[in-house]
This record gives sequence, C-alpha cells and structure tokens, in this order.
Amino acid sequence: MTQAVITPVRGAGRVSALTRRPKFLLGAGIVAVYAAVAVIGPLLVGDPHATGDDLLAGPSAAHLLGTTNNGQDVFAQLIVGFRSSLLVGLLAGTVTMLLAALVGVVGGYAGGWADEVLNLIGNVFLVIPALPLIVVAASYLHSSGIAVIALLIAVTSWAASARVLRAQTASLAHRDYVDAVRASGERGWRIVVVEILPNLYPILISQFVFAMIGAILGEAGLSFLGLGDLNSVTWGTMLFFAQNGEALSQGAWWWFIPPGLCIAVLGAALTLLNIGVDELINPRLRVQRRGGAQGDIR
Repeated sequence: MTQAVITPVRGAGRVSALTRRPKFLLGAGIVAVYAAVAVIGPLLVGDPHATGDDLLAGPSAAHLLGTTNNGQDVFAQLIVGFRSSLLVGLLAGTVTMLLAALVGVVGGYAGGWADEVLNLIGNVFLVIPALPLIVVAASYLHSSGIAVIALLIAVTSWAASARVLRAQTASLAHRDYVDAVRASGERGWRIVVVEILPNLYPILISQFVFAMIGAILGEAGLSFLGLGDLNSVTWGTMLFFAQNGEALSQGAWWWFIPPGLCIAVLGAALTLLNIGVDELINPRLRVQRRGGAQGDIR
C-alpha cells in the first residue's frame, strides 16, 4: 500500500466516499458473496470427509465438482473451505491489527521512552525472517488446528502495520485540534480514542484487509506444503491432497482448479477493497483520479 499522511475524514462522509468508488464496491460485493457462502454453504452440503465408491470421478449430477481419489465430494470440500479459509483470514487479520494498534498507536502518541521500547520491539520483528520462522513453527504446530496457524501468521506479520500506524499517530498527535484538546486537560487515553482513532479507521481497515490477504495466502501455502492442519478442510489442504493424489497428471482438473480459483478471486476482491480504501486516505491518489477524469473529458 502506498503510504501517505492521512487527512482527517469523519463520520458519514467517510462511508459515503467509499461507496462512490467502483473498485471498493466490486470488491465488497465479491467478499459479501464469499461470506454468505461461508455462513450458509456448509449447512447445505454433506460431510466433506465422507468417502464413496466413485473414485476420481468427473463432475456429474451426483457430484457437481467430481470426487477425489478417495471418493470424497470436491464440491462439499470447496464449500466448507469457504468458511475455514475466511476464518483464518479474519482471525489473523484481527490479531494483527490488535497488536499493530497497541504498539503503533500507543508508541506514536506517547513518544519518549515508551515509543523507543515499542519501536525496538517492532524493529526486532521486522528483521526476523518471517517465512523460515513460520515454516519451522508450523512443522511442530500444524496438528493443533487452523486457529493456531492463523495466530502464528499474525504474530509474525504485525510489525509493518505497527510502523505505519505509529507514523500516522505521531502526525495526528501534533495537529492543532489535538493540541487544543490536550491543553484543556483531557486525559490521554480519551484523546487517543475520541480524537485520533476515528481518523485512523481508514488505514486500520486497509491494513486489516492486507493482513487478511496475507493470512489466507499464507495458510494456503503452508497447507500446500503439508505444514497446515491436514485434518481441517481448507482450500490449501485441498491443493495438498490434489498434489499428492497426482490430480494434474491424471487430468482431474476439478480437484485443484476450483480451490485455486477461489483463492485467486478472493485475493483479487480483497485487493480491490484495499485499493478503494487507499484512494480515500491517500491525497495523491485522489488527485491522480480527478486528473485522469478531467483528461478523459477533454
């Protein structure tokens, strides 16, 4: 995401500005469909672990997306994967934002030794190579469930967001309206909650969406390598078993293309959401957007 000092945008104006952005609306629509399928879908399909006599059968009326080499219904696994993969993204995104906000906002507003200590912690996590750490830890914790995998991804990916929030908070903390409230004797925590956090909502949303993308792709990658929770049904575990079952060499496209396509479409939708929020908080993008529109009129 392009970084820029945000301009305060409040209340309904922020929501109205987002709803006027086609990229944001398209991304939000796709994510809403995914969320609906994640909530309702698993209630409408059978047990994704159940096996049958139709081994590696192609799509049919009985099995809309065919079966695996164990006779498991691919469509049922795909639908259940919506819920599992979205839960990984939501959990990892939430924990990432909580850690980033705690370190970044507190450090950016407090300054002094508190900021130095929190900034040091963030820098340590920034220089630690996240991928090798995740791979090593996941190799020991992969059987603990997808929630543990999500937390592992979150713990290793919050530092970059904390740095962005720290910079924005430090900028807002020295605005005239914040100085006026501080001079009136208002408590520090109330200044942060009432005066600073509302202006950080757009960037919090943007960083949350970015963290979701990373978590969903990270879980899929770990599962594909066999380092995820193979007892859970996610799009990543579907790809892992498709690879182990030599689906590609056997022409069983229905086993690996649907989960890969779902991951790609969800990643694109979340990226569109992120771009829409980025256009709202980044003045340079707004200027470029207006300039492009005027050029088209000419």
